[in-house]
Amino acid sequence: MTHSTRQSIPNSPFAGLDLLSSAVLLLDDTLHIRYMNAGAENLFAVSHRKVLGRPLDVLLGSAHGLQTALDNALRTNWSYTGQDLRILRPNADPLHLDCTVSPAEASGVSLLLEFRPLDAQLRVAREEQLLQQQQANRELIRNLAHEIKNPLGGIRGSAQLLERELTDPVLREYTEVIIAEADRLQDLMNRMLSAHCMMRPARLNIHDVLERVRRLVLAEFPDISILRDYDTSLPEFTADREQLIQSVLNITRNAAQALRGVGEIRLRTRVARQVTLAKRRFKLALELQVIDNGPGIPESIRDKIFYPLVSGQEGGSGLGLSLAQSFIEQHHGMIDVDSRVGQTCFTILLPISERA
Repeated sequence: MTHSTRQSIPNSPFAGLDLLSSAVLLLDDTLHIRYMNAGAENLFAVSHRKVLGRPLDVLLGSAHGLQTALDNALRTNWSYTGQDLRILRPNADPLHLDCTVSPAEASGVSLLLEFRPLDAQLRVAREEQLLQQQQANRELIRNLAHEIKNPLGGIRGSAQLLERELTDPVLREYTEVIIAEADRLQDLMNRMLSAHCMMRPARLNIHDVLERVRRLVLAEFPDISILRDYDTSLPEFTADREQLIQSVLNITRNAAQALRGVGEIRLRTRVARQVTLAKRRFKLALELQVIDNGPGIPESIRDKIFYPLVSGQEGGSGLGLSLAQSFIEQHHGMIDVDSRVGQTCFTILLPISERA
């Protein structure tokens, strides 16, 4: 997913279109692009500077049925709505869009095109459903952890008392096992509950966080190549430094484990504009991606990868990604994953306050 680093066109009469979540293009009567809003930049993954003044087909390629609709709109001054248009673009995946073509009367502009991805509503509904499921699941796990902690303390204390009464070294080994396993389970319960600790927000640079994560992962997996793909124009923002480090570290360490210590991980940052997070619209957001070239997430757990105790790694606790998601949600952000054989990409979106 690519987002632009758009700067508003000074004194443009169409700058208000940047507030729309949908993708909007303005064309002249020769079907050359005269304006592209931020939503269109994000949808088509191109800067407005590269397409202004150029023919529409440079951006869209061949779109079956769209050319006829444009010609008819110019000729008859009549609006047109196309359903499920398949936009074929050079060197990119096809886009499936709905498109509304409307006549426009403005200086140098004859047509307004509004595009909506077909999967947008489905994606929003799916995100809401997943958030509800994950919230219910985390509540269950948290309550379960609380219930387990109390008897664990009793088991450990009893084992310690019993150990003091035993003189046989062989029998004392059994109590040592009980105490060690009780401590291990206690640590697991604490990790389950740690996602709900108090945040300590402060001003930070996301690339300082990523450099810390990079050093930690390379110390553990020295044969892995971790590439930097940073947008240095990103501003500082307010967040809990330790929570962000832990979130990105959990994801990156998972990627390193999936690569079995040999492969490539890319840390990528970009600016995202006009993003909806937790049902709120943000003009500016940070997009952080952790991309690896490993075997991918098994299909059987792909839809449950953020659930507690679900792990694709042998011997994994299944808490790393669940904790990462909890921390990101406390920052009013979201985390998503796209995975196939040869590439897994975790994407984190975090809002950036303009007042900062």
